[in-house]
Amino acid sequence: MSDATAVDFKLLTAEQQEFAASYLNELEEIRDQKIEEIRQWILKSEDLCARTDDNFILYFLRGCKFKIDRTKWKLRNYHKQRATMTEWFLNRNPLLPHLVELTNLGVFLPLRKLDDQGRMVIIIRAAVHDPNKHKFSDVIKIGKMILDVATRDNVSVSLHGLIAILDLESVTLGHALQLTPNVVKQLVHSWQDCYPFRIGSLNFINAPMYVNVVLNVFKSFMSEKLRSRVVILRRGIAGRVSPDILPIEYGGTDGSIQDLKDYWKTVVEENSGWFAESEKYKVIL
Repeated sequence: MSDATAVDFKLLTAEQQEFAASYLNELEEIRDQKIEEIRQWILKSEDLCARTDDNFILYFLRGCKFKIDRTKWKLRNYHKQRATMTEWFLNRNPLLPHLVELTNLGVFLPLRKLDDQGRMVIIIRAAVHDPNKHKFSDVIKIGKMILDVATRDNVSVSLHGLIAILDLESVTLGHALQLTPNVVKQLVHSWQDCYPFRIGSLNFINAPMYVNVVLNVFKSFMSEKLRSRVVILRRGIAGRVSPDILPIEYGGTDGSIQDLKDYWKTVVEENSGWFAESEKYKVIL
């Protein structure tokens, strides 16, 4: 969808309403009041340019279990990173040749079906790009572009979050050297302090023995809660994600990696205008 307000996040099934009330402190009688409180805070903030539609604010409220102070903190982090990490968040034009090339490689591939807990599953193919040719900032940029548009209209993700499968097959020293401590710090900060959705697990698969050195750097920046959700697997993801939603290359039955590449290439290109418009939303430094 090209219209970020096309889906009404307030329209929940009875089961979703029960989950939202029990686990996210979302009660229908206070929801609009909390949304309006955050909206007025945004409008009165002289240095914060942010969306003020109900869906956007509700996404952050759910991710913060309707805690107002935490919602404000995460919203500010989200927009501040967009102002400071310009190499990730400026010039997000999916038609630029170097971004088209990364989209064609399929570095970042959300699955089209949710898991049995209503979570989005994202496959991150960490070693398909050439570290001698592709800037890692561009790899992150296209990944975040796909993440933004994939989660934008997804009510279930706003409730249940996502899990990531980070495939390290064929990873090289060149790939590892792109992960400087500052890049790792900013990535972890993005995951746990900026984005509104909850991360159920980070599954590193096909991990070589030496990868622990790099993963220890990641863990050093993680909260205890996020560290507890890191899973390292020497082989594939079988047994942790239903094959009904996985592509055939990962032991599943739901299409192929090429199908996912083609799908997300079309989606990001159709949303080129939305990406351009979104660049204005940030903290004004």
